[in-house]
Amino acid sequence: MEYSCAFRCIAGCEGSYDLEEVIYRCPKCGELLEVSHDQEALSRRSAPAWIKLFDDRAGSSKWPYASGVWGKKEWVIPHIDDDCIVSLNEGNTNLFWAERYGANIGLPDLWVKLCGNSHTGSFKDLGMTVLVSVVRQMIKNGKPIKAVVCASTGDTSAALAAYCAAAGIRSVVLLPKGKITTAQLVQPLANGALVCQLDTDFDGCMAIVKKLAEEDGVYLANSMNSLRLEGQKTVGIEIVQNFEWEVPDWVVIPGGNLGNVSALGSGFDLMYSLGLIQRRPRICVAQAESANPLYRAYKEGYDNYEPITAKHTEASAIRIGNPVSIRRAIRTLQRYEGVVEQASELELAEAAAAADRTGTYCCPHTGVALAATKKLLARGEINPKERVVVISTAHGLKFTDFKIRYHENQIQDVESEHPNRPVALPNDYDAVKRAVLESI
Repeated sequence: MEYSCAFRCIAGCEGSYDLEEVIYRCPKCGELLEVSHDQEALSRRSAPAWIKLFDDRAGSSKWPYASGVWGKKEWVIPHIDDDCIVSLNEGNTNLFWAERYGANIGLPDLWVKLCGNSHTGSFKDLGMTVLVSVVRQMIKNGKPIKAVVCASTGDTSAALAAYCAAAGIRSVVLLPKGKITTAQLVQPLANGALVCQLDTDFDGCMAIVKKLAEEDGVYLANSMNSLRLEGQKTVGIEIVQNFEWEVPDWVVIPGGNLGNVSALGSGFDLMYSLGLIQRRPRICVAQAESANPLYRAYKEGYDNYEPITAKHTEASAIRIGNPVSIRRAIRTLQRYEGVVEQASELELAEAAAAADRTGTYCCPHTGVALAATKKLLARGEINPKERVVVISTAHGLKFTDFKIRYHENQIQDVESEHPNRPVALPNDYDAVKRAVLESI
């Protein structure tokens, strides 16, 4: 079957634009674009046939279907040439039953989608495989693209640099100086990106990147480019596939620039429209209290959204005060009976630490989502019998400094409840024996 997709305005303006056109906003109204698929063509294949196709591809060794993204190629970028796809076997991440942590908070059917178990350690890989693959095809077809550029709080830059390195394409990343972890800084450096550290925050980097993307030969990789969202939407599809095509009651996702929220909804929308699922989950967007523009808008009924200057938060990847995808996120939440919750620095740190004690290794952003889940449960918005999935956006190994400072009780405004420090002992059996027996 022939499937196709194109850019269209999210506000509904007439007209469509080829995915290989360098365009990020609607030329008529200035709104963001989205990738629109030929629903009629997709609906010619039955829901059971789609399910069988995707299940048969899971774990396949046939290129490019081993990828959790490209295993659903017809729903992502159906017409891209297979030899232009740049894949690092992203996706297909494990869905962890947080049995002990869920029991501790009174939510036995709690699951964590470990998106950080990916090539560069974050869910950003899901979107970057799509964007860089399309860029590779654009270059093949004669588009004069010399570099791909992004502003980042760390994870986007790591994904862009890795995928561009694999494709042999120049990457440029703009980072806020002193506001990302050492591990996140090292990743794009190691992959050969031009790394520019700016004396500003993410929003300042984003403002400069938007101007830079207007230069000839420079292509924008931030989530205002909806190619990224096509890959990220597969996380919702994966979750349902993990549950043998059953839909959870809630999905809780950390929110920064907010492209991931609309991407999540897009995946569920597509499954619903094609009959693979019969209902939608509710969605909660979790924000750090220090960077909470969407939460503030939600409390005002979305009528009075105002950008803010984000303050320091340990959840550095979502330290964003003026999210690009705010309108897309609001539309998604309104469709999904969505809510927005926030977490303080104390709440996110303790949620991450408590979850770690039950077998996870949480990034601080997952801590934000877990803290939000606990709040929703406490006030009765989440029923204890419901199935809840928390999206873990990055691997905890990217945030080792956060872990160390927590256990050394050195996080500002946080008195650690679960510190665990190494015990210094002499090379003496009796001393070791005494320490072990006293601890058990």
